[in-house]
Amino acid sequence: MTEEKPTPKRSGEGGWLMAFAFRRWAGPPQVQGAVQGGSNEAREAWKQDLERRKQWSREQRERKRAEREARREGR
Repeated sequence: MTEEKPTPKRSGEGGWLMAFAFRRWAGPPQVQGAVQGGSNEAREAWKQDLERRKQWSREQRERKRAEREARREGR
């Protein structure tokens, strides 16, 4: 019977202590209530930025959809 050696961890991987510290203090990210706090101007700017990002995503999806349709019709 051979004794298996534990595989060494990669550099920067950390152990149970680092995992605990990350879960406790840094993560996981939460967006619930992210608009609360700060000034009214900051909240409005955040909302406008979010809407611009959503609009950009919609436009990209539509552009890709149109490209797929054009390829299908071009066959």
